[in-house]
Amino acid sequence: MHLAHLRLRDFRNYARLDVDFSAGFHLLLGDNAQGKTNILEAIYLLATLRSFRGVGGAQLIRHGAKGYFAGGNVVGQGDHEIKMYWSARERKLALDGQPVKKLADYFGTLRTVVFCTEDLQLVKGTARARRRFLDLLLAQTQPGYLTLLQRYMHCVRARNALLKPRPVDEAALESFSTELVKLGNEIIRARRELVPKFSPLARLAYRRISNDAEELRIEYQPSVKNDFAVELAQARTRERTFRATLVGPHRDDLQLLQNEKSAAQFGSEGQKRTLAIALKMAQAEFLAGIHGSPPILLIDDVMGELDVKRRSGFLPLLESARRMRGQVFMTCTEENWPSELGKELQRWEVRAGILKNIRSGPSRLPIQVQ
Repeated sequence: MHLAHLRLRDFRNYARLDVDFSAGFHLLLGDNAQGKTNILEAIYLLATLRSFRGVGGAQLIRHGAKGYFAGGNVVGQGDHEIKMYWSARERKLALDGQPVKKLADYFGTLRTVVFCTEDLQLVKGTARARRRFLDLLLAQTQPGYLTLLQRYMHCVRARNALLKPRPVDEAALESFSTELVKLGNEIIRARRELVPKFSPLARLAYRRISNDAEELRIEYQPSVKNDFAVELAQARTRERTFRATLVGPHRDDLQLLQNEKSAAQFGSEGQKRTLAIALKMAQAEFLAGIHGSPPILLIDDVMGELDVKRRSGFLPLLESARRMRGQVFMTCTEENWPSELGKELQRWEVRAGILKNIRSGPSRLPIQVQ
């Protein structure tokens, strides 16, 4: 799978961009605030319909414009065309010329894994960041999971709304409680089955980057300890006090332990960064194993922040992407680009929202910037 064409209109600092990409490695070079990360953000947006920077659609619109357009052509098992438009009044998403009615029908058209500074929140942030990480991995590998999660969260919001007024509509609450337990148990089962499959990849990746400095252990911590229906009933008094659903997979967490100690509490900043990168490496390897082809890797100035030893641990993932004819986009400055990648890559200069092909490897890329 690779992104063959990217088209942007009024997106971040790009007024108008049309560019063709081949499979392989693409190095985006330039000073800060020129638009390198914006390219990665646009590709990630096409894959997941959200920004990895954690901002809403309004922040993605170029200053002075009313809305943004992002589109692309994906080459994989089949060829697909994506078109997305967002404004305060209008939102459109089309796949192959047809409006997308269900997100589950769209998700997986483009698969990406991003490496960025925001990844630190996987280790030091709230449980929500780690739940999202699990959910994204499941949505990328299990076709029905996204629909299941959407139905569950709708049920949580409905229960929360019922818990706010006085008196509570007991019959309606009981109905949603039954549905909550049914859907929640399916989510818990999916997450419980995923972690043992995923964690060996994360441990191996962590060993590579940290040079066996610490032993990593990942433990799934469900909010439900035994019986969801029983624990939900036991929480009823507290729910009336807080007027919210207090038990369920929307409160799950993923515990990250280094030598049996909490990475968030006891890990150094370097250890936390190494762990975050290892989690993303494992995500990429897991997706490649499930689908038989690597996801697009979006690497936002991560290599420049690693020392030589940690960088060498990262290289096997890139070698695997090269071997499997994958696609990698990497941002960095001219000074810190990783020479270990060799010469078989496309180099692009990014300056003030303009993308320019400055050197090619074995084959040249057609590009049109208007």
